[in-house]
Amino acid sequence: MALIRERDGKRLHVKSKLMGESLVSRSFAEGYDVAPQQRLFPDVHVLKIGGQSICDLGKKALPAVVKEIAANKKKHKMFLLAGGGTRSRHIYAIGLELGMPTGIISKFGSSISEQNALLVATLLSPWGGIKIGHDEIMKLPTYFAQGCIPVMHGMPPYDYYALPSPKWRIPIHRTDVGTLIVADLIGAKSCILVKDEDGLYTDNPKKNKKAKFIGKISAGELIQRNLDDLIIERPCLEILQNSEVLDRIQIVNGLKKGNITKALSGKHVGTIITK
Repeated sequence: MALIRERDGKRLHVKSKLMGESLVSRSFAEGYDVAPQQRLFPDVHVLKIGGQSICDLGKKALPAVVKEIAANKKKHKMFLLAGGGTRSRHIYAIGLELGMPTGIISKFGSSISEQNALLVATLLSPWGGIKIGHDEIMKLPTYFAQGCIPVMHGMPPYDYYALPSPKWRIPIHRTDVGTLIVADLIGAKSCILVKDEDGLYTDNPKKNKKAKFIGKISAGELIQRNLDDLIIERPCLEILQNSEVLDRIQIVNGLKKGNITKALSGKHVGTIITK
């Protein structure tokens, strides 16, 4: 590769299209021609198993969800992520009370999410369930070739480097965000969030019985509505809008038998949030 020295005679550059350019220039980024994003695993479904909504219900919910997932193993490749749930909320509350910074609180959440990933993987072990870590993403082809169902904790790998947000020290990027980031990274066939509600409502249906169900909506419209409560983490909406490979998020009620199977088959069940 040729080395080019700037006109002022100071800095050396490796000759490339980005040579000497500012990577924060909006006009340059918008005009730069890039190749379409490679979809690394376009035949893989990414599913998040809710922490509070599924894992925390124990034998009342998790075994049935695990069995339905296992029953789909021959038809679908699946990559599971686990939420944190009630225990993460407990440690968040203690962390806030003691003045812990966002990065420490995020690390707390990761440890709880990892416990649930181990729980789910163990229950799935008769069908090839295996717990993996963030740095094992590129081993997915090997796991699928061996008939495994990989399970990973859903918290994104920011931990100590979690971004602070105004007036709130609980990390805004939690297990929903981590799941969507993974789905975007691998170019997944679908991104399905398995929870304990039928999908998205205009308000929290557990607290407001008058909340209305929303079967399908775009991320942009949902952002504009600015609802007080959502069934997914708010940053997911912008991540979906910016994704080159994902066109939707699907939210299904895992407590209703057959919903996961329908979602894996591409059927409209629950709520679909489109790009």
